Amino acid sequence: MKLRALLRLLAIVLLFVACASIHLVVRNFGASPWPRRFLRGTGWIAGARVSAVGPRPRGGTLIVANHVSWLDIPMLAGATDCAFVAKDNLGDQPFMRWLCEENGTVFVERDRRGSVGEQLAAMEAAVRSHKPLCLFPEGTVSDGTALLPFRSSLLKLAEDPLLTVQPVAIDYGGDAPEFGWPAGETGKANFIRLLGRRGTVAVTLRFLDPLAPGQDRKALTSQSRASIASSLRLA
Repeated sequence: MKLRALLRLLAIVLLFVACASIHLVVRNFGASPWPRRFLRGTGWIAGARVSAVGPRPRGGTLIVANHVSWLDIPMLAGATDCAFVAKDNLGDQPFMRWLCEENGTVFVERDRRGSVGEQLAAMEAAVRSHKPLCLFPEGTVSDGTALLPFRSSLLKLAEDPLLTVQPVAIDYGGDAPEFGWPAGETGKANFIRLLGRRGTVAVTLRFLDPLAPGQDRKALTSQSRASIASSLRLA
């Protein structure tokens, strides 16, 4: 298991070196596809075999998705070229912050109420760009057995009637508990465990019907969760 994880990690590092080298040149001439390609390749190296069902989101779309694993990020980015809303503590490490910023990540401090206005402004600027923007309203990964409550604070942006809100269900099927984050497992242990897993896993990204525009954030939050729960057959 540890050898397999090491080999996969080495493959990801080599992929990063190749993609970053090209990206640093291409970005000088416009939007670069290489962050997306690196993320998509990372998911593939980690064993994710992704299929997509339903209409793909475009720029100006806020994706609302369930969150099972760190693999959700490379899979969604690879399929949609979306940017992400992430907790600001993900940017504490210089390498991770650079990687996130190159993909257009919006960092937020979910527990600091006074910063919500600034965070919404940053999210609005991001969603108006050429990329869709993805928000995980559970706020963290789950253990893969059920949906956590969806938090509505950052969905205030979605009250804009000109913004498209599209729920996306990330479906690992019966393998979801294996890819979730059980209580007591550290982030490092989870990362190594999933990289060291034997074989591949089939994951379906279910792009669900966009929600009716112009609703308040609580209604949008409730409808997003209900749509994803129904697709995954979870409570």
